[in-house]
This record gives sequence, C-alpha cells and structure tokens, in this order.
Amino acid sequence: MKSSTQFLLACGALAISVVGFVPRSFAAPTSSVTQNIVRQNVGGIDLVVLKTGIKDVVTIRGTLAAGDSRSPESNFALADLAAGMLDKGTVNRDKFAIAKTLGDAGAAISFNTSASALNISAKCLRADLPMVIGLLGEQLRSPAFAQDEFVKLKKQLAGELARAMEETDFRANLAFVRAVYPKGHPNRGTSAEEYLAAVDKATLEEVKAFHAQMYGPVTMRLVVVGDVDAKVLAVELSRAFSGWNGGSAQPPAARAGKSKAMREEIVQMPDKTNVTLIWGQATQLRNGEPDALALRVGTAAFGSGFTGRLMASVRDKEGLTYGIGAFNSNDTFVDGDWRIQGNFAPDLLNKGVASTKLQLLRWHKDGITAKELADTKGKFVGTYKLGLSTTGGMADTILNTLNRDLPLSYIDEFGDRVNALTLEQVNGAIQKHLHPDHMVLIEAGTIPVATK
Repeated sequence: MKSSTQFLLACGALAISVVGFVPRSFAAPTSSVTQNIVRQNVGGIDLVVLKTGIKDVVTIRGTLAAGDSRSPESNFALADLAAGMLDKGTVNRDKFAIAKTLGDAGAAISFNTSASALNISAKCLRADLPMVIGLLGEQLRSPAFAQDEFVKLKKQLAGELARAMEETDFRANLAFVRAVYPKGHPNRGTSAEEYLAAVDKATLEEVKAFHAQMYGPVTMRLVVVGDVDAKVLAVELSRAFSGWNGGSAQPPAARAGKSKAMREEIVQMPDKTNVTLIWGQATQLRNGEPDALALRVGTAAFGSGFTGRLMASVRDKEGLTYGIGAFNSNDTFVDGDWRIQGNFAPDLLNKGVASTKLQLLRWHKDGITAKELADTKGKFVGTYKLGLSTTGGMADTILNTLNRDLPLSYIDEFGDRVNALTLEQVNGAIQKHLHPDHMVLIEAGTIPVATK
C-alpha cells in the first residue's frame, strides 16, 4: 500500500485479497469502446459498464480517494491499516465466511492502496455478480474492525516492510521517490523508520476514524466489464450501497519542482549480488497532458523491451546488465516521474553507469530517428490494443482513462493520436521536459568501495 513508502512493490501496494479460481477471460474489443459504454451515477458512485462478447465472466475495477497520501501527518500508516482490515471480516460475517463464500463461487475480491487511491479489484461469474457486489458493499461499508485482527495486521505490515527492505529494487525506488518529490506530494514515500513507528503506534480508533472520514461514494468509481447487464447491475449496486454517504475528495497537490543540480545517492546494502540503478527526475507532467504522449513514445523507443536502445546497447552489445529500461510512472492522478532502471553486477557498475549515461545523453541530444518513431508507433498502439483484449485489461484502461480526467473517447482515439505524432513533437518533448544534468542517480546494493 503506498505512502507507507510507496509500499509494497516498487512503491506499490500490499495486496489484501481473498481469491478463488476464475478463468482468464478474453474478449476482442469492439470497434468503438465509447459508444458501447453505459455510465451512470448510482447513489453517488460513478458506475461505468461495458458489456463484451465474453460469456459468463465479469471483471470489476474501482478506486476511491483513500490512498496513502490521505493518511494524516500524525500517522502515515492509517490508509494501509484501514484497507488491510477490509477482508478481515464485516459486522455480518467473519473472514472465514467471506473466504468460503468467494471460494465456493470461484470468485475473488481484493483491495490495495496506492499513493492516491484505494484500489478495488474483483472477478466472478455472471451468476455470482449480485453476491460479489453485496459482499463488496459489506466490506467497504462495515468492516468488523476486530482488535485481534488489527494486531495481526500490524505485524503483517511490519513483516512485509522488513522483507521489502532487503530488496535492492525496493530500496532504490524508495530513495528515488523521496529524492525527486517534495514533502506533501502524493508520490513521495515515507521513510521505513517513520512507517514502522506509525504502524506501531496506530490505534484501532484512529483507523476507524480514518475509515469514517475517507470512505464513501463521493470519490468512488467502479468499472465493470464482461457479461453484464448495466440495468441489473445498477439495481444490485443501489441495493448494496443504499444509504451510504460521505467520503472526501482528494485535495489538489502542488506539482513537483525541477531539480537544480545532478544528485547521486548510494544505498549501501551488504552481501547483495546485484546493484539496482535508477536514474531520472520528476517530469511535472500528468498522463494525458500535452507532451505526455509524445514523451512516452520517445521513451519507448529509447528503453522499452529488447528493441529499445538501452537493452540493445548496454545489455546485448556490451553485456553489462541483466536488464535495463526506461519508462514514465506515477502519473495517473498527479504529475509523475521519468526514469531509467537497471540491474548490474557490482564489479560492472562503473562501466554500466558510464554506458547508460552515454546512451542517455545521445538520446536527449539527438532524439530518435524517423524509423525508430515508425517502429515504436506500431508497437505502442499494438500493445495498447492487446491490453483491451481481456476483460481485466479493458477495465483497467477505462478506469485509468477516467482517473486521468480524460474523456472515454480517448480510448477509441488512442491509435490515431499516436500515429499523428511527428518526429519534431517527440524529440521536442524529450528536450523540453528532461534534463540529464539535473537528474537523480540512485544506486542500491553492495557498492564497491572504489565506486563510492
């Protein structure tokens, strides 16, 4: 869950879930996603429904503005603790009854926190959708908040963090977001020491108060994709959440500022066989804003997969790394960051940094070529469309589009928007928004003394 140091998975989330078996569902996207979507307000909840050709399977994705950045300064862990209590039983049934109900139906419901949101995920068969919606309403509205489960959850979170702190990727990512985002920015992580102290001192009454304040329909958005009838679903949702009110809108956050000078930070970790390198900056860009798409396409040509320049040069040609890439992240709800991330053996770190820097400076100065742009456009659009071929991928895309404050028509227009990008726009975005001389370089692992 996230501002718990942008925990747990690359500043990601500790997933709290109860899972049964549900077959993976594939559904070819319709020619127009927008015209087939039904969107309505149900008791204050923004409900978005897309019926697809897949039979029997339904996928649910949702968000609510109760992420880690909503935790008060008095305790950074309250959002994680509130989310963690959702599957520990409700006032009507204990956690074992919840697990049995879902397991018998082969259904799944899970919750996790990110920096800006409580994330909701569920999957079930069409016949079990009323049950899942009813249970979802119970879990969100009336957790049991049992003291014994709360004590267990606190130990679980502390244990998850202790394990994460042994991972070089986690430590590098935590150092990076704390270096490029200022205090008060949703994407800035909490230090491990602060988080552990917050978990330890948190009380159940504080968690209940956080839940009462932040949970409600005001900011809840639910996307349902698959074999679903929008009218029937609206009735079930209305029944499950009838009388629910409250919640709190996410306050606007100040954008991250620009770094004024190159910074390097070493996170020394003993007895590690690899070093995680992260090199980048805050972009001050939110996904969907002008230049954001052009920068993403240019970045994909530079560092996406085996065809990107970084893998082709630093890995394949020079053999200096296990893997390396470049990408934009953390920019759905607020402005995000741009980074190179790779792993190096300690004795190859110096050469790896030098090679990576050379490629970065060349790319920033000269941009990408016309051929790279054409090739990247095809792959970029193809990957996007492939993501729409499953109910989960489609639901994620719809939810992310809306959370970026983009119109649903953006989904249908995405391919045209990418193909319309010019070489000048892409290379211009790279030079305008990225500044290698002001980037932050993080190295986490067993760093050779000579390198230090």
